[in-house]
Amino acid sequence: MLNSTQKLGIIYAGGTFGSHGQPLKSLNSDKFLPILQNILTNHFDGYAQTINWEILPNNVVKDSSQLTPSDFADFYQLIINSYQQGFRQFLILTGTDTLSYLSAFLAESLANSDVCVVVTGAMQPLLQPLSPTFEVNETSDASENLFASCRLAVSGEMGVKVCFNYANWHAQTVQKFHSHDLTAFKGSDKINYPANSFYTFDKQNCKNWLNSHFNNLTQTVKNLSQSKITPIFITPMMADDLAKNIQNALNDKPNALILLGFGAGNIPHNDKVETALQQAFEQNCLVAITTQCPFGGVSGAYEAGTWLAKYYVLTTGELTIPAIFARLLWLSATVNDFGKKMEVWQNLLNQ
Repeated sequence: MLNSTQKLGIIYAGGTFGSHGQPLKSLNSDKFLPILQNILTNHFDGYAQTINWEILPNNVVKDSSQLTPSDFADFYQLIINSYQQGFRQFLILTGTDTLSYLSAFLAESLANSDVCVVVTGAMQPLLQPLSPTFEVNETSDASENLFASCRLAVSGEMGVKVCFNYANWHAQTVQKFHSHDLTAFKGSDKINYPANSFYTFDKQNCKNWLNSHFNNLTQTVKNLSQSKITPIFITPMMADDLAKNIQNALNDKPNALILLGFGAGNIPHNDKVETALQQAFEQNCLVAITTQCPFGGVSGAYEAGTWLAKYYVLTTGELTIPAIFARLLWLSATVNDFGKKMEVWQNLLNQ
């Protein structure tokens, strides 16, 4: 629970939540934020205790399908700088397309801190789309998602969570499963399922955590904006074609590749694919194997996938695709040594 010295920072980032018109388009901050301010004032006035909250200035307001690693870096920088000003709780209102990616990234980048972040959005706009006076849409899911997220953020539980449609889950377990239904997201609220970067926080390490992140902030933000994580979606194809796809991807010098394979992590296999994966290793490009299946993750039970370990391909367990992307992005931006990146990956997966 927020005490008298703690502050809740609210970040509006666009998306369906703040959209208006036909077709829907995110309202500019100068139009939407006064409306949001009024709604939140009325909401927090109903609390038994005084809530120290503030809408934080944010330049990244766009449809979430347009978000990039550079934008993720801006959110990270905003939170670190706000932490310096006494904020410990944060609520982020964003679009649903990349909500799971942003929240998983924040879970990686803010691990081992005492920060509480709640990420939410909506499948329907907060406001009546065609109302010239911006009346609230009483049938939308936006209001309930907003108020439930406020309550969760005020509770101050450390970590990053997604709050949506009367439920909340650890950020690194969340995936979008439906393109337009109100029950668009699913996740897990089990501790450390799957491998979670957020450890039990030790208050004695608080100062060290902040100093480390703040001192490296400029370089980290620069590295994040330059990092390139490239997915390769595998369909039924000849192994030679997969090898060409990998080699073509490597021509752009990515920091990491994500192979989206079949079943428990199986992909076409021949000596040319092996050569391509060896090339990735020699380029210091991390390669991670995952599955197109929404549940179950990858395993080493099948010969069609076990050979990948010989070519330094990272297994991903039950990590979601957004969590895999986020972890590869964070490692690429903050760990210089290639061998150390692989070591950190394995240690996080095994904890």
